[in-house]
Amino acid sequence: MSMAYLNGDYLPLDECKVSVLDRGFIFGDAIYELIPVYNGEPFYLDAHLKRLFRSLEQTRINNPNTESGWKHIIARLIDTSGLEKLSVYLQVTRGVAKRDHAFPANTTPTVFGMTNPWPATNPNMYSKGLTAVTAQDMRWDRCDIKVTSLLANVMNKQQAVEHNADEAFLVRNGCVLEGSATNVFIVKDNKVMTAPKNNLILPGITRDVVVDILNENNIPLLEQAPTEAQLADADEVWITSSTKECAPVTIVDGKPVGEGQPGQLWAEVYGLYQQRK
Repeated sequence: MSMAYLNGDYLPLDECKVSVLDRGFIFGDAIYELIPVYNGEPFYLDAHLKRLFRSLEQTRINNPNTESGWKHIIARLIDTSGLEKLSVYLQVTRGVAKRDHAFPANTTPTVFGMTNPWPATNPNMYSKGLTAVTAQDMRWDRCDIKVTSLLANVMNKQQAVEHNADEAFLVRNGCVLEGSATNVFIVKDNKVMTAPKNNLILPGITRDVVVDILNENNIPLLEQAPTEAQLADADEVWITSSTKECAPVTIVDGKPVGEGQPGQLWAEVYGLYQQRK
């Protein structure tokens, strides 16, 4: 039976209860991490934990576990799931306190974890490609921290849904930074471009794996945010995330990307990514 984790206890998900005064509920004062699992093994676990620890440090939430403690929680959640391919979701809030914006003193972080079955794959995602629309980036200036307060991302994603698209590409000052829940790569003349890791994008683990694959195979890469004009002129467009892995986008703002089908370079990189798994 799949179990969730809450503050030291393993119990059914519907029995998990958190105070309405938890700062994660009141303020979105919390961070999270999502870890893909293949064949029962977490993918790039150390990189995910490093990002989790950084999120805690940047938000000044006390890390409630050691590295080995986190790994034990993750392993037990995987074991109780009964699944081979899944994702592990972890969330840490600053804890329960009276409602006040300033950090409360002496609070104990709330720690929650659960597993989710791997989402059903869009049958057209790899054969025909996905669709995207561009949208104005309305987020704050610390997008590098994986916080749970994702309302701006939610609203941008809804823009995509209302345009019958799979993803929204977030544009700031004329540059394409990332998707509402993905990192974005474009290809022109077999050269790849993606926004650099800074405070304006989430440092995606899957993004980093793809960057490593490009570098290891001497595929030209420029870590620079593409302009809207470069996006419109791209031969290929890809998105990366833990659950979409590396997927082609073949329509942006209603117009075909390149020849309007998944590109040859994407197919090569996707194959190398599958080998890495």
